[in-house]
Amino acid sequence: MHKAALSTAVAPGDDAILRQILEDAGRLIVGKQQVLRLALTSVLASGHLLIEDIPGVGKTTLAHVLARLLGLDFQRIQFTADMLPADILGVSIYDRGEGRFHFHPGPIFSQLVLADEINRATPKTQSALLEAMEERQVTADGETRELPDPFFVIATQNPRSQIGTFGLPESQLDRFLMRIRLGYPDAAAERELLAGGDRRRMLKDVSARIDTQTLLAWQTHVDRVHVAPALLDYVQALLSATRSSPRWELGLSPRAGLALLRAARAWAMIDGRAQVVPEDVQAVLPSVAGHRLNSLEGDGGDRLETLVESVAIP
Repeated sequence: MHKAALSTAVAPGDDAILRQILEDAGRLIVGKQQVLRLALTSVLASGHLLIEDIPGVGKTTLAHVLARLLGLDFQRIQFTADMLPADILGVSIYDRGEGRFHFHPGPIFSQLVLADEINRATPKTQSALLEAMEERQVTADGETRELPDPFFVIATQNPRSQIGTFGLPESQLDRFLMRIRLGYPDAAAERELLAGGDRRRMLKDVSARIDTQTLLAWQTHVDRVHVAPALLDYVQALLSATRSSPRWELGLSPRAGLALLRAARAWAMIDGRAQVVPEDVQAVLPSVAGHRLNSLEGDGGDRLETLVESVAIP
């Protein structure tokens, strides 16, 4: 299907098209349907996505295939230790003929931005993304400029143990709706990858399933997925449990609770349901909460299974 032939009349929440997007993505990212669904959930929920894993497991390919299937303008920024904020945001260059400065937008002015190996850049450069991710705008040379709508950042991050990395501060991590890991493929998926060749070359054959207006309509529809009072009680109980438990240094904030609800709504919408159930919350909880929790015993996300077991469903 070519982009020019796409219809803007697709009904919001059409789970058949959403399943087709996941199926198409699964042909390139083999054996990772759960991860692909989480990534699509993040986009539907208008949230930024952090993919943390070792090099070579498909992080960059995942960002590319999502951009193509969703019909989004795409820019990749390769983060390095010598990168400057202007390399991301843009720079003003003096025009002698006109006698004034002209602003030249940087790669951040795209609908989907891949911040590749974000933790290889210095904290100063990382912070250049903060305003863009939170406010969907960029302030440069005293002037505020709006970013495209929709606007997403998909960032990839190498494990902190690798040489030449700078850990993302909590304020930056909180801008990401979700953090996911791809991990190694299982034996069958790896065999298919080895037999099928380079997945990057297959990207040229991937075409958009929807257009921008459809995606924006779907994002609006996410807000209309019903959350019952009992479900709100359940989310509050989860938040409270993280704050009172000795497992974590700090519990989840109210903003984390809002992120959890929005992700759960998008997860339910993919199933074609108009109401969130506790299983939706449980499905997205590790990806939404894991990077927001600090544990003295390792990654805070590793202990969320115990949290789910300890909080009763209303």
